[in-house]
Amino acid sequence: VITGGGSGTGADMALRFASAGARVWINGRRQEALDAVCAQHANIAALAGDVTDEADVEALFAAAGRADIVIANAGQATSNLLKNIEKSEWDRMIGVNLTGAFLTMRAGVRSMSGGPGRIIAISSIAGFRGLAYAAHYTAAKHGVIGLVRATSLEVAPFAITVNAICPGYIDTDMTARSAANVSQKTGRSVEDARQILADVNKHGRLITAQEVSETALFLASDAAASINGQIIGLTGGDI
Repeated sequence: VITGGGSGTGADMALRFASAGARVWINGRRQEALDAVCAQHANIAALAGDVTDEADVEALFAAAGRADIVIANAGQATSNLLKNIEKSEWDRMIGVNLTGAFLTMRAGVRSMSGGPGRIIAISSIAGFRGLAYAAHYTAAKHGVIGLVRATSLEVAPFAITVNAICPGYIDTDMTARSAANVSQKTGRSVEDARQILADVNKHGRLITAQEVSETALFLASDAAASINGQIIGLTGGDI
């Protein structure tokens, strides 16, 4: 089960897991985007829904049946100075990025019913460091790491592992929107803004969706059975 599977990293993971032989269920809020991913591989099915809605998450897992691998990937980002963040914007960032991960992971643990299984949360570089203009997003992604660490201790006796992948800026539409926002607010070109974001990564380039997917595939493999409660940075350097 992969949330946020209609675009970006989620869609890439869905296709790579399906190609590796998994029967994949994805969700997202846009049915058209989900259908486009499903059309690319026979092993992918979809159910539209909102990860902040408990009933939608329950319906996804009911449709999927017993889940062996759960990836809490759905996320959203906006940028704003703390002093300008309205509570509605705060609630939206916490809801999608943290509450959505909680509901997905909880449903995953229940579905695995005694194990074994793999739960992977897609956090962010913002999960272990502060990002200016993103206090709400940073707080949510820090929360995801705490959730992973606590849950990993609870489920370890049942051969269920819980880990977080924390990419830097990824070459996706979300980063493109961020670059456009930086360009608009600073007057820099979009290309310059894109490089500013890439330079947050230690190697000075954007992470690819494939790099995230391949890390998730490894964490889901038998070789990763003893990797639990870990925070794996994909930043081109240390975290």
